[in-house]
Amino acid sequence: YKSKVVYKNLNPVWNETFSFPIRNLDQKLFIKVYDRDLTTDDFMGSCGVDLKCLTTAIIISRNFAISKFSISHCNIFIDLQGSTTEHNKRLTESMKKSQLWTGVYTITLVEGRDLPLDGQADVFVRFKLGDQKYKSKSQVKKVNTQWRERFDFNQFPDTSTILEIEVVGKGGRRYEDCYGQCEIDLSGLALNESTLFTHELDPGRGRVVFLVTPTPCTGASITDLVAPPLEEPHERDNIFRNSLKDLRDVGFLQVKVIKATDLMAADLNGKSDPFCVLELGNNRLQTHTIYKTLNPEWNKVFTFPVKDIHEVLEVTVFDEDGDKAPDFLGKVALPLLSIRNGQQVACPLRKENLGGLSKGTIVLELEVIFNSIKASIRTFTPREQKFMEDNAKFSKKVLGRNVLRVRNLYRAVCHANQFIKSCFQWESVQRSIISFLVFVLTVWYWDFYMMPMFMVLLIVWNYLQIASERVTRDLESERKGLMEKIHMVQEIVITVQNLLEEIACCGERIKNTFNWSVPFLSNLAFLVLIMATVITYFIPVRYIILLWGIHKFTKKLRNPYAIENNEVMDFLSRVPSDVQMAQYTELSNCSFHSPYRRRKASP
Repeated sequence: YKSKVVYKNLNPVWNETFSFPIRNLDQKLFIKVYDRDLTTDDFMGSCGVDLKCLTTAIIISRNFAISKFSISHCNIFIDLQGSTTEHNKRLTESMKKSQLWTGVYTITLVEGRDLPLDGQADVFVRFKLGDQKYKSKSQVKKVNTQWRERFDFNQFPDTSTILEIEVVGKGGRRYEDCYGQCEIDLSGLALNESTLFTHELDPGRGRVVFLVTPTPCTGASITDLVAPPLEEPHERDNIFRNSLKDLRDVGFLQVKVIKATDLMAADLNGKSDPFCVLELGNNRLQTHTIYKTLNPEWNKVFTFPVKDIHEVLEVTVFDEDGDKAPDFLGKVALPLLSIRNGQQVACPLRKENLGGLSKGTIVLELEVIFNSIKASIRTFTPREQKFMEDNAKFSKKVLGRNVLRVRNLYRAVCHANQFIKSCFQWESVQRSIISFLVFVLTVWYWDFYMMPMFMVLLIVWNYLQIASERVTRDLESERKGLMEKIHMVQEIVITVQNLLEEIACCGERIKNTFNWSVPFLSNLAFLVLIMATVITYFIPVRYIILLWGIHKFTKKLRNPYAIENNEVMDFLSRVPSDVQMAQYTELSNCSFHSPYRRRKASP
């Protein structure tokens, strides 16, 4: 155990409590005192305590020599209390008490009433309970703004039960205006009952309406590796039965954090002080810290109640750095549906964004048990939102990755479009004949059940393709040089620019078709739509689609040199966009001169 640092003091007071599991009493507790320094910590002295004296609470005063100073001794006061049976049953109780939650507050943000219309574009709500924070979605502000969001705050023992609410209007990227704050004490609410709150904001700035439902929670635990909860059959049944009492719990997850190997050295002495943080949704547990090692062994078992089987378990390894923020060492993300129960796996650690590999591996053993029916029903309900996170920042790497993803989707759509065109072009006679027959029979006998049936066939087809070919995906990208990165950024910017221009032009052309920007085209669209209305009124749509398909399939046979076209897109290409409308010169704004008058005025 490493205490906190007390700065600039010759008589430091720590007042810290911690516990150690002990196998036997034939050991000594060693206490070493260091002076914190920027480069290396200076050793100041040490002493040892025999654990055989741990029968009752006693105060031990020990003197030790200090080699670097003229003072010969100083005193360290330690309160030691031993209980071997308790340590064999529960390890590091103080750590568990601060992490394990005993209940859940389900908060439903309903609406804001009588909000002022003062020019702010958006409005959102911040919630805070202890160290837990949540920020709602931004909504366009109205007098009665609707949110309809639901989220959970965990209830920890010996922590604050005051819920803080703040309604904020946002006018720009940085400008925020607080409409009011309120505080609610959740300690007196009845369990499993929803309580409606309607609280006034600042005078004349409206009210906020929300529901709070406290529910008890069981299942989260931290134990030693020698006594995991799911090893005993009766304990497994009890835990599973208790977890299923809440309709939102679908199962249970047990994680054995065994060890890590070959970690990155974060300290100047070539070592690290690693500890592990496990996150499942908004639930978070962590191991104790093992000091000055690159190969820590934690041997701890963590259990989580599972609310959504589609959640991802994130295990992050940090280096403890005293009073400073911990240093990141590595991270792994494991979807619950990919877990193989009872298998010990060595997962290579990844970087913070999970994009590339970091140094070291972590050894885990996972087991998940869940109710398939409840998990299936939970899939069609809103997903739990993460607590308040940092604002997203621009990253050219993320931009490039997203552009590549969109480009791959675009290529897949183009490939499917090309396949359909090849059927119309009769590039393969057999394929065109089969496609024509399928089209005719589908349109003629079409019923609504065929739509989900085609999706089922598509899923089965893709499954057979994957099962036969066993396609693997390589998400790691090769390293690029500086010039390649510069060209890549230029290409990405140009691609995004052209894509946005095409989307904007298409939307503006559709708008300009209906707002009579070009009267001739609007008149033409008006007449065509009237004809389409009359035709579809008297002729069933099934026959119209059938005639259109026959025309497409036989066009190549009737005219081998015909050019493929899309009549709707051809029409829209004649409609100018807003940019083109601004660039064109209107003759009504020009001054006209008669040629006859110019000739007459010339000498």
